[in-house]
Amino acid sequence: QVQLVESGGGLVQAGGSLRLSCAASGLTFSNYDMGWFRQAPGKERERVARISTSGGSTYYADSVKGRFTISRDNAKNTVYLQMNRLEPEDTAVYYCAVRDRYDGVYRYWGQGTQVTVSS
Repeated sequence: QVQLVESGGGLVQAGGSLRLSCAASGLTFSNYDMGWFRQAPGKERERVARISTSGGSTYYADSVKGRFTISRDNAKNTVYLQMNRLEPEDTAVYYCAVRDRYDGVYRYWGQGTQVTVSS
């Protein structure tokens, strides 16, 4: 079955950086767009970034554009989210997800990793 395991979360001061990783198994990773989402307490889940199968196309939410970078290594079945200039508003649980290539629905999700940014 498909498994996604996120890592790299933690506590960081405002202005700092973190790099999240998401290791995928149980699927042909290079066939799927991948996304990063986040959910803060009391807020709706927000799509943060998406990357195409080859990595040639990316999308970012306005709230993270210019600070976050999504990338992938298809040889390692891993997608990354480099987060720079972190702000307290970035505090959330971050999830990676697999985007279905037929209907665009994000069908498989990881367990999430907590990111906490202190001011």
